[in-house]
Amino acid sequence: MKHAYEVDADANMNALTTFQHLSATAIRLAGLRRRLLILGTGQLAKDLCHALISKRGSLTEVVGFLDRDSIRMGERLVNPGIIGTYEELFEVVERYQVHTIAVCLEDRRAVLPVQTLLDMKAMGLDVVDGHHLYEDESGRLSIDLLKPSTLIFSAGFRRRTFTMGLKRFVDIVVSAAGLMVLVPLFALLGVLIKLDSPGPVFYRQMRVGLRGQPYLIWKLRSMNRDAEKSGPCWATAEDPRISRLGRWLRRLRLDELPQLLNVLKGEMSLVGPRPERPVFVQDLRSSIPYYDFRHTVKPGITGWAQTRFRYGASAEDAHVKLQYDLYYVKNLSLALDLRILAETAQVVLFGEGAR
Repeated sequence: MKHAYEVDADANMNALTTFQHLSATAIRLAGLRRRLLILGTGQLAKDLCHALISKRGSLTEVVGFLDRDSIRMGERLVNPGIIGTYEELFEVVERYQVHTIAVCLEDRRAVLPVQTLLDMKAMGLDVVDGHHLYEDESGRLSIDLLKPSTLIFSAGFRRRTFTMGLKRFVDIVVSAAGLMVLVPLFALLGVLIKLDSPGPVFYRQMRVGLRGQPYLIWKLRSMNRDAEKSGPCWATAEDPRISRLGRWLRRLRLDELPQLLNVLKGEMSLVGPRPERPVFVQDLRSSIPYYDFRHTVKPGITGWAQTRFRYGASAEDAHVKLQYDLYYVKNLSLALDLRILAETAQVVLFGEGAR
């Protein structure tokens, strides 16, 4: 049971989010672009700026950055540059008619202009946390710059019993129906796989699942036989080990369909982070912060990272994909699952957006 102060905190957070969305909507309806000022010049500030200016159809204009040191005035960081110091916050807001201030300071204890920001807030300006805005705009979490306290006190990462129960119900119904309907397709693909290259139609491989537990995943074979005789290595989009038919199977993600059996058994879900092999997980755990967070939900046949990022082919790609996976884990909901399934269906049915 939640305490009263926890309920109030949730209500305040929801009210704040609603107000920010209403403000942004009002700006759009008025035919104006939201003018945003970034407080800070570190990696988070630059990543946020990149996310904002690269977004198609964005109605946000980044006017520039503020830095602690006046010597850096005029320095170009991304496209906009440094246009003032923290002490000049009020003057810069007036000069550039700023609507939103994004706070991207890595250490706020000594340099955050608290009183000025309070005054800006009281005047009706949006003052937002840089991490939260980056998450909303990019669909991923900036894990390298994220402090544990940010995750601990985050409003996300909830596992409501009703949501998880309904998610499991959908998994069972869809996987059972899918396996029955797909029997003719599996038979046809089995014949084509046999004609294309020697070897079995299906193959099973160990993967890491919920709470780090290993299980055997089912897939249609898309690689030539003995593809890993030299040892395990990352698969790439143009991997020479992939058979001719296998390229089409992967492009349309048909090779993943036998995993409906894993879903029916409860080892996987329709939607979730893609499961990784144990040999790679050991290395990724030691090199990528918060990596095991992706194991707090069941792995999926498709996921948020798969609809947002190219085919993962290295530890660097795994690092980026984890940022998307954590966004999914934090914001897990039936609505997000339906969105991911709809976008995946476009790939399977029309080949659109395949990675």
